[in-house]
Amino acid sequence: MPEQTFTRAAEVIPSEDSVTIRGWIYRIRKMKDKIFVVLRDASGIIQCIGQEDNLNPEAWKMLNEAAIENYIIVEGNPVEDNRAVNNVEVKLTDFKLMHKGEIFPIAKDKSKEFMLDNTHLFVRSFQSTNVWKVKASVLRASREWFFENDFYETTPPILTGSACEGGSTLFSLKYFDSTAYLSQSIQLYLEALIYSLEKVYAITPSFRAEKMRTKRHVNEFWHIEGEEAFVDFEGNMKIQEDMVAYIVQYVLEHNEKEFRELKRDTSVLESIKAPFKKVSYKEAIDTLNENGFDLQWDDDMKTEEERALSNIIGEPFFVRDYPSKHKPFYVKLHEDDPKWCYSADLMAPEGFGELITGGQREDVLDTLVRRIQEEGWEIEDYSWYVDLRKYGSVPHSGFGLGAERLTWWLCGLDTIQETLPFPRTRNRVYP
Repeated sequence: MPEQTFTRAAEVIPSEDSVTIRGWIYRIRKMKDKIFVVLRDASGIIQCIGQEDNLNPEAWKMLNEAAIENYIIVEGNPVEDNRAVNNVEVKLTDFKLMHKGEIFPIAKDKSKEFMLDNTHLFVRSFQSTNVWKVKASVLRASREWFFENDFYETTPPILTGSACEGGSTLFSLKYFDSTAYLSQSIQLYLEALIYSLEKVYAITPSFRAEKMRTKRHVNEFWHIEGEEAFVDFEGNMKIQEDMVAYIVQYVLEHNEKEFRELKRDTSVLESIKAPFKKVSYKEAIDTLNENGFDLQWDDDMKTEEERALSNIIGEPFFVRDYPSKHKPFYVKLHEDDPKWCYSADLMAPEGFGELITGGQREDVLDTLVRRIQEEGWEIEDYSWYVDLRKYGSVPHSGFGLGAERLTWWLCGLDTIQETLPFPRTRNRVYP
């Protein structure tokens, strides 16, 4: 028997030919002699109407028994209807209830906690589906940009024996007879790989045991990280802005429908072009103080300050040349004044704040060893990383971009948790 051919919901157009569609019931409204069904599949939704006179008794019976989220297969004639989604409605000639199921528990009046407890079902929501599609485009666009710019995709480990970002945010686990950690970043491993491939990247999960409860923090996220040999601080910022501009234009081209359904005003996105504005850390502090803050030059900018600066500047921009005391041991220090370092954060406009942290890496052996010791780490734990500066050390730079942070801003969402189907936060690891 030949495999049955199905038409995607979003691809149905008015036609004299009958179509067969499969999916789930998104909405259903029952009347005495007719029933309206909105069917959804991965492509979108389509309105169908079943009338008792046009269906055989068994099909009409199943249509009456159907409920939200039941799996169905329908056949019918697509006709033009300006009141319906995509201006088309399917007049049913057959209806099959493939799986009746129980009453679907997700409804608009449920609490946020209820939704999170049932996120395995809530992922079916129209909003979530649109967000997943935009995020898929973000990941695809980033890979395309790397490929087109001659980077090699690599597969570093996410189990590690040492910290990258800081010991207080490490998730530890028993690894046979020793202790290992879930990766905060695979940057150090990418640094090793530049000595053979020169231009490398990876997209992996990263884990941060941060106890913060904010709209912009999750404890597990997908990390887009790149590293390149022979590239300095300025060159690294150019790589970041070119890639982000590429991703923005890609999603605008491929996700117009999703943005429309998310009710996202894309005018800000449409104006984004590289190069981006560069603001020194000192200038950022001065700007904030001119707008009601009271900060010293070496204060660490918190979320509130980043959001304020993001709103003030109103376009993507870099905050560059941070105080070295706020950055990890691997960031290269300014040669003329080691109080500052070659690190930059790329900020999104509209109050979304930091998207990327990147910069030039310390390539001088003695300086690297000293900074590891100053931060209280054991040199033995980083002996392999120190070796990279012993044998053919070169200037190099890199960055880390959170796929969720970028998707959060692109979609204009309220919280970053909405960008993950199963968000992991301080008090949530279920389901």
